[in-house]
Amino acid sequence: MDYFVSKNSVVRQIWGKGDTILFIFAGSAAEFALNKAVDWLYFTGRLPADPLGRLFSTVTYARFIVYSTTEGANRTIDKMAHIHSAVEANRGAKIPDWAYRDVLFMLIDYSIRSFEVLERKLSEAEKAEVFEVFYRVGHRMGLTGLPTSYPQWVQMRAEHLQQDLAYSHFTKDLFQQYRKHLGEIRYRLLLEAQTLVVPDRVKELLGFRNISLLPPILKGYKVSRVLKLDWFLKSIILPAEYQKQIKDLDSQPS
Repeated sequence: MDYFVSKNSVVRQIWGKGDTILFIFAGSAAEFALNKAVDWLYFTGRLPADPLGRLFSTVTYARFIVYSTTEGANRTIDKMAHIHSAVEANRGAKIPDWAYRDVLFMLIDYSIRSFEVLERKLSEAEKAEVFEVFYRVGHRMGLTGLPTSYPQWVQMRAEHLQQDLAYSHFTKDLFQQYRKHLGEIRYRLLLEAQTLVVPDRVKELLGFRNISLLPPILKGYKVSRVLKLDWFLKSIILPAEYQKQIKDLDSQPS
């Protein structure tokens, strides 16, 4: 059977573990808030009303693509493009191509960063593999101006971080929504996870310190995974209404 991502790909390793996906989620949540096109995510009202659900939706689409046949993945990508086209029609304006690229770039970058934080360093060939998978997603969506190689992506990613991010009233509001939906303790854990995984430019704009307090806690958590106690810890630190979705992240999408 023809799969969009081969079964022995490192991309399946990355997107096959709930822990890694939660760090991808955390990094994306920080950068989403800074993107100069974040007003598009406010247009329907769904993002401020349910920021965690909105980000889970993005993660769910990405996971389904990673585990689908090529035909199934292409149908999902086409559906995503159709949803965005409908939003554009309702607003009477077009989402800029650079905003689409930024979201794609986030998925590439935080896939790599999160896996390296939790598991091991990736080789350059493995990083290029991550890029290639999401490049095909962007190409199917009809995005223009995409880099065609991993080294080109590295350069464009650095440029986008400088050009396309800014702290705004949307940023402030979105972090207030994270705090409201997570509660104080979980919100503080989110900030530490973000500090650990986001690029320096994102830290600078959000006023994060350079060093996260999370690494010592992560060491204990990795021991809990060996002892099969990690889900007990997740059930304590994660919101109850999202625990089923989080548990499902450790299983292959159907």
